[in-house]
Amino acid sequence: MRAELFDHLLDDSHRTFREVCRRFVREEIAPHVWEWEEAEAFPKELFRKAGAAGLLGTSFPEAYGGGGGDWFHALVMSEELIRGGSAGIASGLGTQAIALPPILHLGTEEQKQRYVPAVLAGDKVAALAITEPGAGSDVAGVHTRAVRDGDHYLITGAKTFITSGVKADIVSVLTRTSDDPHQGLTFFVVERGMPGFEVSRALKKTGWRASDTAELSFDGVRVPLENRIGPEGSGFLALMHNFEGERLLLAIQGHALAETALEEAARYAKERHAFGRPIGKFQVIRHKLAEMATQVTSAKVLNYAIADAMRRGQPVMVEVCMAKNHAAKVAREVCWEAVQIFGGMGYMRETVVERLARDARLLPIGGGTNEIMNEVIARGLGY
Repeated sequence: MRAELFDHLLDDSHRTFREVCRRFVREEIAPHVWEWEEAEAFPKELFRKAGAAGLLGTSFPEAYGGGGGDWFHALVMSEELIRGGSAGIASGLGTQAIALPPILHLGTEEQKQRYVPAVLAGDKVAALAITEPGAGSDVAGVHTRAVRDGDHYLITGAKTFITSGVKADIVSVLTRTSDDPHQGLTFFVVERGMPGFEVSRALKKTGWRASDTAELSFDGVRVPLENRIGPEGSGFLALMHNFEGERLLLAIQGHALAETALEEAARYAKERHAFGRPIGKFQVIRHKLAEMATQVTSAKVLNYAIADAMRRGQPVMVEVCMAKNHAAKVAREVCWEAVQIFGGMGYMRETVVERLARDARLLPIGGGTNEIMNEVIARGLGY
């Protein structure tokens, strides 16, 4: 895509950071992608390396070990990690971006100092636990319960589809502290090693294979009062705030997946010969690439505009749902067409486009399904 379309939104700090991210991907990720995809996990040491390079805390406050950057630093990092060819690695490394905001927005100063710097340094891994076997997009259906017991809470329940749940040292867990559907939700930090807290199993997925995804169980986990994030009943508002950022990051992942697939397809169209010439010389392929480029640009422009609005503090709950749905559709269609251009090789697991096509399938599901996004959009517009 023409970089100059977005130059006015980026400054020298963003461009410098992009080079840092590219070097990290080139040296620490690209040589191992195939191995980690096949193993369905990447080593925990990668978090420490990413932390040392400044990737994990780029848009977090400097007071807690972050880089003090804005939404475009996070955007740049997401784009470059996806260019490494694995959304699983990008998503696994990025779980602090969804696990730490409840602590930063609701937590005490002591909680922030206790948890955030260690995660941003890569010394600890943080995960967010919302979804349950019987409650996904409908968070009012959360059943995992926290019951006050003196200066502790007893947490009982289960969570599923938790990214980085296997590796996590700390988990921001949404629980029910009263029967009110929304005002009865509260976050707690549950730490590895607490009796009764276990990883039930690692889940096997269609895509995002290099990221670990877990089912977690809580069997009367005794959590001290100081691990409660904010007052009882504050969880729903914190979650709604969290959703904006998570959905924008997924939308960014969508345009980055599509752009990477387009670049791979355009390269292959120049190299692959059929009927005596490169397949890219055939009008049907050139027009296919033109349509793919148009789709990528449309998603990228929308995502950059929303990142700019969020940087300026504007409310974008409706627009970010639009962006996520649109980017998910673009990623799915462009990655699919890239596989088609590759032909038989596009169906082989050794090719990047095969992996990207699988990775893209999660985007209409994760962070709120397309159907839920459309409901939020319709209500927000008064339909």
